[in-house]
Amino acid sequence: MLTLDYILHEKENKYFDCKSAQIKPSDLAPLISAFANADGGTIVIGTRSFEDEPNWDARIEDLDAELLDKYKSVIGAAEQSSLQVLRARGFVKRVQEKEYLSNAAVLLFAKNIAQFYPNCRVRFLRYDGTYAGVGTKINITRDKSIELPLLRIIEETKSFIATQLREFMMFDVSSGKFQSVPEYPEFAWLEGIVNAVTHREYAMSGSFIKVTMYDDRLEIESPGRLPNIVTIENIKETRYSRNPRISRVLTEFGWVRELNEGVNRIYQEMADFFLDEPVYTESNENVRLVLTNNILMRRRRQELHTIDHVGAPAWDGLDHIQQQLLTYIINHGPARRSELSAYTKRSSGTILKRLNTLIDMELVKANGGKYDPNRTYEAILPKGNL
Repeated sequence: MLTLDYILHEKENKYFDCKSAQIKPSDLAPLISAFANADGGTIVIGTRSFEDEPNWDARIEDLDAELLDKYKSVIGAAEQSSLQVLRARGFVKRVQEKEYLSNAAVLLFAKNIAQFYPNCRVRFLRYDGTYAGVGTKINITRDKSIELPLLRIIEETKSFIATQLREFMMFDVSSGKFQSVPEYPEFAWLEGIVNAVTHREYAMSGSFIKVTMYDDRLEIESPGRLPNIVTIENIKETRYSRNPRISRVLTEFGWVRELNEGVNRIYQEMADFFLDEPVYTESNENVRLVLTNNILMRRRRQELHTIDHVGAPAWDGLDHIQQQLLTYIINHGPARRSELSAYTKRSSGTILKRLNTLIDMELVKANGGKYDPNRTYEAILPKGNL
């Protein structure tokens, strides 16, 4: 007799099979046909995670041998066959005396992921400005999709997004040196992507992970709601994996942090960079993480650093253009006149006039000859910072 205890704990056999509530009706056809051609059976829907369901089409030959060898090495099973390891780790499912790879196995190791899961991808969108324009006002400047198995997609996404982020030169008053400051702390945005890849709802075949970059923020959207007991309110303290097998493998490869330390550290890293707290929101379709870069506040901090550098009396004696020039040079390092003209949106002649005044005030010095096209202008450090 079918009892709740039987449904929840009975191992699958030739008379009994469990499926995720997300399964498509058409995907039940092979199993129904198998039961109908044998002695019948029972299919229970809603008790199995998508990652543990068998993939009816993939074969061991469809998996990336290089990734499998690396996995075997990571777990200390290099001498065993790939099939033995996949069986031992629960990546092979037996249905009606036949063996099938699980969805998790294919998601992690497939050579051609698009063949089986076309929306196992990360789509990156870069907008010019702080909003997404549409129609004639569309303002997308970069649109890239990364389609790879999970053990490759994080590294590739990390490498690509790193090329899209800006860096700022800031003057450290205490050391009297310039230092490079990233637009966002790497750990914060990378951990957001790792969490999206690890915990997204892969049964939502029509959705993909989306990373959207605006001038003032970075948004990471993951398909599906937060898993099980995790909520927006307890996300910093509570850990629950929707895809425990996938999570375990990514942990073994060093991508996933245990004990929920990753989310806590996102908050800490943003605070350490003097940025606003990360913001998590949840809808019926996805979970969104928003990281803001606070460029306006950074500009204000740059201005304050400049005031510390030259002193309030000297700062107050400068006009607005001179203040802009000095702030840029102190926080970005030596700059050419064309660069300063572009930054202030002022003519080259206007810039030269202001620079000469700053030189006379011994706040700026010129590097290179008067007619040298590569001549740069550099801040003069106060004697106390030498």
